[in-house]
Amino acid sequence: MSQRITVPNADEIRQTAESLNLKLSDHEVEMFGAFMEPMVADYQMVDAIDAPSLPVNYPREAGYRPDANENTHNAWYYKSEIKGAASGKLAGKRVVIKDNVSVAGVPMMNGAKVWEGFTPSEDATVVTRVLDAGATIVGKAVCENFCFSGGSHTSATGPVRNPHNSAHMAGGSSSGCAALLVAGECDLAVGGDQGGSVRMPSSFSGTCGIKPSYGLVPYTGAFPIERSVDHLGPMAMTTADCALLLEVMAGYDHGLDPRQDTGLRPKPYQDALTGDAKGLRIGVVREGFGTPGSEPDVDELVIKASQRFTDTGAEVAEISVPAHTTATSIMLVSMLEGTLATFNEFSGAGAIAKGHFQLDAISFYEKVRKERADDLPVTVKTVLLFALAMRNRYGIYYSAKAQNLIRQVRASYDEALASCDLLLMPTTVMKALKIPAPDAPQEEIMANALPMIGNTAPFDATGHPSMSLPAGFSQGLPVGMMLTGRYGEDDVVLRAGHAFEQLSQ
Repeated sequence: MSQRITVPNADEIRQTAESLNLKLSDHEVEMFGAFMEPMVADYQMVDAIDAPSLPVNYPREAGYRPDANENTHNAWYYKSEIKGAASGKLAGKRVVIKDNVSVAGVPMMNGAKVWEGFTPSEDATVVTRVLDAGATIVGKAVCENFCFSGGSHTSATGPVRNPHNSAHMAGGSSSGCAALLVAGECDLAVGGDQGGSVRMPSSFSGTCGIKPSYGLVPYTGAFPIERSVDHLGPMAMTTADCALLLEVMAGYDHGLDPRQDTGLRPKPYQDALTGDAKGLRIGVVREGFGTPGSEPDVDELVIKASQRFTDTGAEVAEISVPAHTTATSIMLVSMLEGTLATFNEFSGAGAIAKGHFQLDAISFYEKVRKERADDLPVTVKTVLLFALAMRNRYGIYYSAKAQNLIRQVRASYDEALASCDLLLMPTTVMKALKIPAPDAPQEEIMANALPMIGNTAPFDATGHPSMSLPAGFSQGLPVGMMLTGRYGEDDVVLRAGHAFEQLSQ
């Protein structure tokens, strides 16, 4: 995007000064304009240099948006076929990509009317890795509007319907991924999780999904919500397939993703699947049950499922983590500043950090964000209004304080994980909610967007690996059970999930 860059004129300088609470004389306006001339020359130099881009290694066509007859659950955004390498770990596997992850040449909507018309020019790092491993990408799955809902009712393309009961939600924000897996239209899915968005649809729809340890999987080329909570993770119908996809997705991205400044390195996750959980200690977290919004049948089913772990060789005991009751509130406040920056200017953080930026997406969003502001969903409008009002009132004080408090929350979970290997609780404390009517008021849309995040969201902030797996059914709908492990011990989480699965085989 080359453009003519000039020194700010006098009116621009006056308006900018006013926004900074500066009072400038006419002489000062002229003086600062002169000071800016060499700075503008630097901008012109940057504008003239071609920026590096992520590789696009496999031929593809844009594909098409399927009609209702071919899109039973409204879970496809675009269908396409991109064949990867001739061999590899994922050879023969059909993979669907959540539509907040860039696939070059394939239209991308991020669930939002605001983004309609955007087509990325780069492949996200995980897309390249999946293709290099021999998979065939079969399309993009619908995600929630700006990925900001745990329900599946907010996408601009309409609600994604639960394959078990079309009147109910598939869960969000990786809604299409879960529905397509259950429907058998793909084998594996690349989902995203910033408050539970891999695990909540897994719970509502009856799939497996793991939010890896923070930084294990590169986020390069995916649309952010907030850098401290952004995760990509595998979704599948079995723990074994999640382990397989995680092996392919995980690993350092050569400095392109600042989220990976952790020193964390991948493991052979498939080797961890021993079929038993001998020697593992599982703590059933008291505070994860009986919360506001909890459904008794969900609590009861997960408690019964937890006891079955003894048949896998594990020890099971109740444990208390009082910090869990406040963790979600702290997490939400901690991410307000970064979320405001993302929704306002697509930076993904309050300040530019080292890493690779999607310049085509930044340029597109800058052009449309003001003229399409009224097309933002009620969820995003609420966050923008609240975050900006709080910043105007308090500056960044409370977001900064919450970031400091996250360390205490993390320490509380770590203390619990010193006496056990895994924490267990319901993934979502309720079964899949009903999809609001097409003419539902905004109050109902908002009320159904976030009530399911209470158990999942804390671990996006703390970074612990956390997995949802099916615990059974109640009233014809799936119930999810969540296992959370020590940071970096994704293999232990997968091992326990796989052992539980063996009980029903």
